[in-house]
Amino acid sequence: MVKLTNLNISERAKAGKGAARATRRDGMVPGVVYGGKKEPNLISIDPRIIMKELQRGGWQSRLYRFEIGGEEVRALIRDIQFHPVSDAALHIDFLRLVAGQKVHVQVGIVFEGEEESPGIKRGGALNIARHTVDVRVPVEDIPEHFVVDVSKLDIHDNVRWDDLKGTEKATPMLQIPNFVIASIAPPTVDEEADAAEAAGAEAASAESAEGDK
Repeated sequence: MVKLTNLNISERAKAGKGAARATRRDGMVPGVVYGGKKEPNLISIDPRIIMKELQRGGWQSRLYRFEIGGEEVRALIRDIQFHPVSDAALHIDFLRLVAGQKVHVQVGIVFEGEEESPGIKRGGALNIARHTVDVRVPVEDIPEHFVVDVSKLDIHDNVRWDDLKGTEKATPMLQIPNFVIASIAPPTVDEEADAAEAAGAEAASAESAEGDK
């Protein structure tokens, strides 16, 4: 079952730039809730709530729940406008969702098993091609994130879309079959040189010890 994040949102009565400025003067951020084959609702929200959600990350695919006029609303954040100098939130848009609807969301990827990866143990590095994937998915099945296991990857191995866990109900928007998510890159030249130098020093030390006998 998809997780819901509860928000405290108030409904606004007046539209227009003047009303929006008045909302900001009161220390709130104006916004709108649209979609779901209903008339848009004007809302206001505490800017601290917006910043908290942004800092959590993954807000593009997080499903929110709040009340408007005594009715429960489930929605996605579709857009946030910021002040060009202060970066303060100026306006927020929510997309109202209905059961059975499919939506376009951005889902983050969680990487697991890096410590067990043979390639990383040999000095390789995890080269992440995509931290997120844009997908189309039913509202009821929006994933919190996708998971990829890199524990068995060696140098030059990669993981692709088909290797992700949690994609059963999601369709990628990228029109590239089974695209790459991440790979294990070989050690850099400097790392290889350091390894060779260390091996040479070890061999020289062994020969010196042998000569002292």
